Amino acid sequence: MSADTPRRIVLLRHAKAEWSQESDHERPLAERGRKDAPVAGLRLADSGTVIDLALCSTATRTRETWKLAVHEFAHRPRTVYEERLYEASLGELIALFGETPDEVDNLLVIGHNPGMHGAADALSGSAEGDTLARMTRDGFPTAAYAVVEFTGPWKDLEHGVGRLVEYWTPND
Repeated sequence: MSADTPRRIVLLRHAKAEWSQESDHERPLAERGRKDAPVAGLRLADSGTVIDLALCSTATRTRETWKLAVHEFAHRPRTVYEERLYEASLGELIALFGETPDEVDNLLVIGHNPGMHGAADALSGSAEGDTLARMTRDGFPTAAYAVVEFTGPWKDLEHGVGRLVEYWTPND
């Protein structure tokens, strides 16, 4: 891969979860979440970005979101269930992204807010069209995703190096 080949990080927030008596980590998807997750998966599959690696939080709602979304993909990427994604700070997320192997061009992260929104915002030094304004206005609802493109190695991923090229919510 040359130094100017674009890489993409797709930040997907889990779909809508139930409020239950379970611990927060064990909360399952709500009915709306079970409907929105495959829609997000189909939208991602149709985008043309072939995902090389998926990092998924170990929380029940993120694992269920990924299970429903990945069925829409023509190619199932290697998936790593990562405990550190649950309740990760922005700094912890960026450090985790920096551990991505160099052979990975497109990384999908299935996680939680405020982390997914914060990472999309922090990594995006620029944006296509109104994507950043829409993300700022709409927040980062459940089952939303953002795609940030950048060049260079994963270990150099830091604040402002990327370009927000897509932002999608189930309401779009």
